[in-house]
Amino acid sequence: MVFDISKVSGIGEYTFKTEIHDEKERTLYLKDEKVFLVVNKNTIEVRTDAELKKLLVEKYESVMESRYFGRGGVEVVLAGQLSDEELDDLVRLSYNLS
Repeated sequence: MVFDISKVSGIGEYTFKTEIHDEKERTLYLKDEKVFLVVNKNTIEVRTDAELKKLLVEKYESVMESRYFGRGGVEVVLAGQLSDEELDDLVRLSYNLS
């Protein structure tokens, strides 16, 4: 599954850049030069607050602490347990937190 940010409504302007990290390609999406979304091959990483992060990690096996944002975000397996609408909500929240 590939995440398509163009289908997420309710976010403003952003830029993106693609980079190679640990021999894997990832795309960073930035708002005012601050990353709010990392799209990897099978996962996305978003900023979140501590309480939501704790809830998501406890509730879903497909959600873990973000490798990019660390304690400030989560990494979500795209073919996991969250619906497209829930993923879109997380991206909007991350955008607003940036």
